[in-house]
Amino acid sequence: MSKMTPQEMAQKIGSGLLSFPVTPFKADYSFDEATYRANMDWLCGYDVAGLFAAGGTGEFFSLTPTEVPEVVKVAVDETKGRVPVLAGTGYGTAIAREIAVGAEKAGADGLLLLPPYLTHSEQEGLAAHVEAVCASVKIGVIVYNRDNAILQPDTLARLAERCPNLVGYKDGIGDIELMTRVYTKLGDRLTYVGGLPTAETFALPYLDMGVTTYSSAVFNFVPEFATNFYAAVRRRDHATIHAGLKDFILPLIAIRNRKKGYAVSIIKAGMKVIGRDSGPVRPPLTDLTEQEIAELTALVKNLPAIRSSQQAAE
Repeated sequence: MSKMTPQEMAQKIGSGLLSFPVTPFKADYSFDEATYRANMDWLCGYDVAGLFAAGGTGEFFSLTPTEVPEVVKVAVDETKGRVPVLAGTGYGTAIAREIAVGAEKAGADGLLLLPPYLTHSEQEGLAAHVEAVCASVKIGVIVYNRDNAILQPDTLARLAERCPNLVGYKDGIGDIELMTRVYTKLGDRLTYVGGLPTAETFALPYLDMGVTTYSSAVFNFVPEFATNFYAAVRRRDHATIHAGLKDFILPLIAIRNRKKGYAVSIIKAGMKVIGRDSGPVRPPLTDLTEQEIAELTALVKNLPAIRSSQQAAE
């Protein structure tokens, strides 16, 4: 069981950079626990405010409801309280509750509630889904607003009244008007997380809307770059931000956009590039080609040239 209250967890994750570690697989697609432990221990050595085990980049969608708590337990055991560990949950309400309970028993400090599987719903149904998951656990819950689970401000406000452990809102759609209305309606009641793919591209404008943190997938394989970029965002260092976007993030996005599912695949490829091979992605995702891995290798190799504007002036 977590030793953090939902409010303590929310405050902690809102204070710094977040990331979603990949879930390593062996050649037969079974969970590679040893590599996962090594990766988690390594990532804890950097300035990160929270790690999301079995999240989107961790291929939650390809894990079974039994595997998710197993992955979470390994993450909790290996991080040893150094950073909060949050778990993914989702699918239909019954399965989401089952995973949530298992993740809480495994020691997760919080949950990220991903959209329900396949179907679209009305606000009343989405609210019932969120409330059911919140009621199944005592740890804090963050709702992930994206795809077929777009909660409107009034719905969120009612949920915030009924669910004390609903403490976070992660935006994955990039609707600035909606984000503004949500923040205006709920203010400091929730912690806001930027959750668009390659969130670095939206980090600065979102900061001005009250979104103090975001999830960095690239933290998996270039943690120094990711933490330096986040620090630049927080101090509004435009020169460093634009250099990082131009020299690394935007070229990375160009590779990512070539095929569906590459938002996850390119992070697994990055792990291979830096010598922390975490195996293949599970189907239906596909891995990068050798040529694309070579392009990614070149991008990572050139990262030392990215410095803060302050360093450049010295």
